[in-house]
Formats: sequence, structure tokens, C-alpha cells
Amino acid sequence: MRAFITGVSGLALKDEERAFLREAQPWGLILFRRNVADPDAVRRLIDETRTTLGRAAPVLIDQEGGRVQRLGPPLWPAYPPGAAYGVVYDRDREAGLAAARLGARLIAADLAPLGFDVDCMPIADLPVAGTDPAIGDRAYGSEPGKVAAIAAAIAQGLTEGGVLPVVKHMPGHGRATVDSHKRLPVVNADRAVLEATDFAAFRPLAALPLAMTAHVVFTAIDPIAPATVSPIIVREVIRDSIGFQGLLMSDDISMGALSGSLGERTRAAIAAGCDVVLHCNGEMPQMLAVAAEAPVLAADAARRAAAALAAKRPPVPVDLAAARAEFLQLMTGAWQPARGYA
Repeated sequence: MRAFITGVSGLALKDEERAFLREAQPWGLILFRRNVADPDAVRRLIDETRTTLGRAAPVLIDQEGGRVQRLGPPLWPAYPPGAAYGVVYDRDREAGLAAARLGARLIAADLAPLGFDVDCMPIADLPVAGTDPAIGDRAYGSEPGKVAAIAAAIAQGLTEGGVLPVVKHMPGHGRATVDSHKRLPVVNADRAVLEATDFAAFRPLAALPLAMTAHVVFTAIDPIAPATVSPIIVREVIRDSIGFQGLLMSDDISMGALSGSLGERTRAAIAAGCDVVLHCNGEMPQMLAVAAEAPVLAADAARRAAAALAAKRPPVPVDLAAARAEFLQLMTGAWQPARGYA
């Protein structure tokens, strides 16, 4: 298998996508709203992809709640943005952590029966005043200890539900003043400030199995290359200062923050120390370009990939009706769900 995760274009595989999957053998698949119709269709797409690949490849989704929720009403419940957990935490720390863990456990209960293995959360980014709203209310707060605690509770809830968490966006996206989907953010904060704030939020999460990089330049460390393609940041900050030793994936390699061809971006991310490259949009010419440059998963990257998947556990039994009722009670005053949530 090769060191990339791919998207596909629609609700079912096209013939050219089946041929691509058989030949390119991506490590995993990521789904978006364009791939979602109803539960049975999602299961069919996941099952068909795995059959085509000839193995139980990991399937990922971004299901945070709030603005970032690929499965939603009326077929799936809505969930709060991350900031709502911060509101509960501020009035009662233990209640905030319980709400975060329970919310993630309920999300996992939605995902696991469909065949998803991985949810791309929690977020440990620390927004500051004047930054771009791309993170915004997705963040749990602006203090490292609080953010790390809520993120850890979310990771616990997902794991208890049989779904692996991905902590993002290492080593921090909160100071970005532009949206990295469109342009390259440049952060000029001193390294000492970054170490005490942005990076500090990730350190307590270093033992999580998977993480995603940030397409952000930190001029105090590497004045040219964004973290995703910076060997300095991957080595000195993500691996050494933060201490993360799990599987490191890039953020979407097709985003506007990065420059160069898709092949050049893929080579640069792998050379910088990303284990796996993420490509999301399902556009076949781009998929082919990424696959052509993604190496066979080997050595440390293969070891970390295997260790990440080995961290997946069967769901801990839970009374979902009671859990949803408890979750709503915990979130009272911080988030008002749409009618029919439960």
C-alpha cells in the first residue's frame, strides 16, 4: 500500500476509481458530504472500497460538530461546535470534560456502524484575537491546559466508541490570519511564546495514535516552509518538542496554502517527515499525481501506521438513549440542539 489517503468523487465508485484504487493502493479513504446520501449508501461505498482494495483499509471522516460535520440532520444528529464544550468547562470543569467525552462517544456511535475507523478530531488549536475564523468556534478555548484537557476527553470518547482520533493541526493553526484552504498563513510569534501556548496544548496529547499537520509557516522556526513540508518543524517541534511519535498525516495536500504541483507537494510532505499524505477532493487527475509520488508505506511510517490501527478497540457498551439525555443535560445553556436531536 502507498503512503496516501484519498477521497472519491461521489456516492458510489466509478469504474475509473475502482481501477485507480486497485492500482494505487492508498493506505486509506476519506469521505465528505458529497459521498453521503443515507446510512445504507455510506456502508455500500465503504464496503465497495475495501473490496476493491482487497483489505480492510481505514476509512476517515471529519465529524467534529458545528460547522464541520459531514453526517448531519435529518439522518444523523447535530453536535455542538467545540467552543460549546469550553463554555461548560468554564462553569464546571468536570461537567465540561464529561460533556466532551460523551459527545465524542455519541459521534463514534454514529460512525462505527457505518464502517468508519477514524474521526479527524480533536482540535488542539489555540485561536488568538484577530485571527481568521477558519478555526473560530471549532476551538475549545484559548488556554493550553483547558484545550488539552477537552481534547483528551474527546479522544477518550471516540476511542471508547471504537473510533480512532486524529489530533489536529500540529503544531498549531490558531494564530493563522488567513484560511489555509485559500492562502498560506504566516505566524511571526516568538518561539518561546509558541512553546508556552500553541505547542503546549499538543504535548499532553502526544500519545494519541494519529495527528494532522498545519499548513502554516512559523517564521521563528522555519521562515520559508509551512509545517507540513518543513523537516525542521516536523523534527524539532512535532517529534521532539511536542513528543508526538504516532502516525503523522498532512492536512489536505490540495489546499491553497501550499505551492507547487500536487506531485511536488506530495514529495515535499513525505521528505519533511509526514508518514502519509492526505488528498481529499476526489478529482482524478490530482489523485493520479499524488499516487505517482506517494511512496510505498515502509520502515518507520509503516510501523507507525500499524501501531495506529492496532490502537483501535471494540466499542464499550453504552445505553445510547440515556447517554444522549445526559449529554443534553450537560450542554444546557451552552448549546441548543435542533428539534429531533435525540
